[in-house]
Amino acid sequence: MKKSNPGTRRKPATRRRTAYSKAELEEIFRRFSIQRPEPKGELEHVNPFTLVVAVALSAQATDAGVNKATRALFKVADTPEKMLALGEEKVRDYIKTIGLYRNKAKNVIALSQKLVDDFGSEVPRTREELVTLPGVGRKTANVVMSMAFGIPTMAVDTHILRIGNRIKLAPGKTPDEIEDILMRIIPEQYLFHAHHWLILHGRYCCKARRPECERCVIADICKSPEKTCNIPAPLVELPPQIFNASEE
Repeated sequence: MKKSNPGTRRKPATRRRTAYSKAELEEIFRRFSIQRPEPKGELEHVNPFTLVVAVALSAQATDAGVNKATRALFKVADTPEKMLALGEEKVRDYIKTIGLYRNKAKNVIALSQKLVDDFGSEVPRTREELVTLPGVGRKTANVVMSMAFGIPTMAVDTHILRIGNRIKLAPGKTPDEIEDILMRIIPEQYLFHAHHWLILHGRYCCKARRPECERCVIADICKSPEKTCNIPAPLVELPPQIFNASEE
């Protein structure tokens, strides 16, 4: 019998690091799609530029807090040129209720200047270009790509980081690791909204202090050792007002 050459032997396919089968993943996101057919981001903005600014300001702050500060700011500065004309000191005055506001004001002015100098005042569409903007990291870039340009991405925030590990959907130590797993395992037809579904699920149901398993539509599928209920909540569409922008 001819022996195979170890050097040409095919390596086994890398396992997808999730505790769920393809059928289970399909059902999880099918239910999320019924519960929240058209999930929306909670940060208020009027164009891609104000979205970049809002997401950059939201680091270590609540969406509600950012919205309260930016409503007045965006009325007077909704383009990079207007933001530069306003100046760092006045930007600080508008956002002083947000944590780290001094450094964030500096970044807002710097990213506005870079948009004018390097991108013709237009917000770039690629992650590689977006992360060159001051104050913009991978998560911010992913949010902008999804919300402003309709490009499917996975912005891993604290909610998705928690859920990925807690329910063993995408166990990982870093946001990048969890992002990579989720982008590979989520069924393609659900990928565009998946990032919002997971954030909202973590914010309003699978909460940090105590998951509200009795309200969970995937309680029967969930593989979390912390879960307290195996009976899924009724699968009904939730009214938009439930997205009240308050953090747990």
